[in-house]
Amino acid sequence: MNEIPLADARNRLSELVADVENTHARVTVTKHGHPAAVLISPDDLASLEETLDILSTPGALEEIREAEREIARGETFDEGTIRADLAHRARHADSA
Repeated sequence: MNEIPLADARNRLSELVADVENTHARVTVTKHGHPAAVLISPDDLASLEETLDILSTPGALEEIREAEREIARGETFDEGTIRADLAHRARHADSA
């Protein structure tokens, strides 16, 4: 992450925005040598907000950890198995 003083950021704002937009780099703007703001791309902000939303859901983090343990144990399904299961469910849903 790049740091830039506020005065420099003001003079180079268009350049900084283009850099953030194209590279997804983050720019920390400092004021009197201390971080005051961060320039971040809209996609990165949306991703961070989505992550915070997921992780703030009760039990979500434990579900993620359990899924990781299942993967580590080899408890996974290949694409063919998943497609067959979905087709089976669709057929049974139509007949119900």
